[in-house]
Amino acid sequence: MEPLRVDFMDDLRRLRVLREFRERRSITATAEAMHLTPSAVSQQLARIARDVGFEVLHPVGRGVTLTPRAHLLLAHADTVFADIERARHELESWDGSVRGTITIGAFSTAITGLLPLLLDKARDQLPQVTIRLRESEPPKLFDELDAGRHDIALAVDFTGSPAAGDPRYHRIDLGPDELDLALPQGHPLCGRETLTLKDVEQDPWITGDGEGCCGAITATACAAAGFTPHVAHRTNDWQALVQLVAHGHGVALIPRLAQRDLPAAVAIREVRESRPQRWIFAAVRKGAQHSPLTDTMLELLTSVRHAQQRTASVVRSHISDGRSTRDTVLPHTT
Repeated sequence: MEPLRVDFMDDLRRLRVLREFRERRSITATAEAMHLTPSAVSQQLARIARDVGFEVLHPVGRGVTLTPRAHLLLAHADTVFADIERARHELESWDGSVRGTITIGAFSTAITGLLPLLLDKARDQLPQVTIRLRESEPPKLFDELDAGRHDIALAVDFTGSPAAGDPRYHRIDLGPDELDLALPQGHPLCGRETLTLKDVEQDPWITGDGEGCCGAITATACAAAGFTPHVAHRTNDWQALVQLVAHGHGVALIPRLAQRDLPAAVAIREVRESRPQRWIFAAVRKGAQHSPLTDTMLELLTSVRHAQQRTASVVRSHISDGRSTRDTVLPHTT
């Protein structure tokens, strides 16, 4: 076997293609994620094999997969990319100051229910920092993070999100976002403070499509409760869902981050036993967590999220008179 040339990792662009293939597991999916043609991806991967002197792919059935040596190459490449990212941020903030512009890509209910609180805090505590918000969902969100269009990705742990141990990212867990039952006011069960999903088994349901996170959570939670919900309406728009509930067209599960400014015609009740939830996390490119600006923003985001959860928990623990929790689910934290 010929020894590797000293410049075998010089072209990091091709290594990015190989990294993306590791995550996508097909040339077609890699091409779509990187806005290339499948032919261009194949050529880049073939060039890597010529540069390093060994095969990086081997056939499996009708597709291809990474060779063991390619996995080892990528383990070293992950370290290189993280070091480059760290160096970039250290050079940008060589004096340790916290200033500049940072872009956060996030799912819609995080922009509604969490990030306004972050902006409030940052306005008071970080006057030299400009924060820009962009709505985006996985997997596009992480493609944009990889490309540098976002500095922080805020996402729900679901299909399209990277695994917790993905070497490309530094990840901060922000805890669960629990889902509660939304009932139309006047529903026979409104007098009860908590319910089980089985209590509304016979009701028409309003939920997201089967491809989305909350649609999948609803289906899974109902299945765990021993029934398949009769879905009358499907929408991925939380405002539309709430309006359908308010007009008496069904019941729904709604995450707490989406429970802002609910109409008076909607009653929110906690789910007793095995509460449905989705898990929220923030991610940055590996190495970026060493930036004073990025590190400060992650700490602030974590602080705001935890304060929000504590406040909501205290408020709920004091509700004991049978009132709707509609107006007290997620009070603003200052």
